[in-house]
Amino acid sequence: MSSNLYLTAEALAAGLPAIHRSPRDEGRLEGIVIRPVSNARLSLDSCALSAAGGVEGDYWAKGCWKTLDDGRPHPDVQVSLINIHAVELLAAGRERCPLAGDNLLVDFDLSRDSLRTGQRLAIGSSVIEITEQLHTGCGKFAERFGRDALAFVNSELGMALRLRGVYAKVITDGVVRVGDAVCRV
Repeated sequence: MSSNLYLTAEALAAGLPAIHRSPRDEGRLEGIVIRPVSNARLSLDSCALSAAGGVEGDYWAKGCWKTLDDGRPHPDVQVSLINIHAVELLAAGRERCPLAGDNLLVDFDLSRDSLRTGQRLAIGSSVIEITEQLHTGCGKFAERFGRDALAFVNSELGMALRLRGVYAKVITDGVVRVGDAVCRV
């Protein structure tokens, strides 16, 4: 991947005001991404969420990196959410946002001050619950967005704002569509 797509630490910091303007009570689902197989991305207009399968069509149910003792995928990492303004900044534009691999791209404040572990969100006809599982960048994230981006999301401020996103589990099965409201329950 070309390094000219990587933003510097200074450029990343300059993008914080847009992230800070994200709504805290009612936001919007801006994008849906599934990973049908490892390293593949597919953007959808709608999809089903279920407690049994997570995000329909996503790799989570087939080969999750975090598992229960019996080998089943861990429900605390069924759904990953990322703030649309954060991922647009990290990706240097909307076109590359799916590379982050997060399922739901939301215009919603995901910071620790805004969302606590156990907070439930209604999106479409589904309800999800924020889990305590940390979401941090990895080597693939650094390859896609650069080392400055990895340092940025894992900084003290980046972790407080949850710039790398959050994990959730499905509480109520349902369907989500791009454009749906994201609301606290």
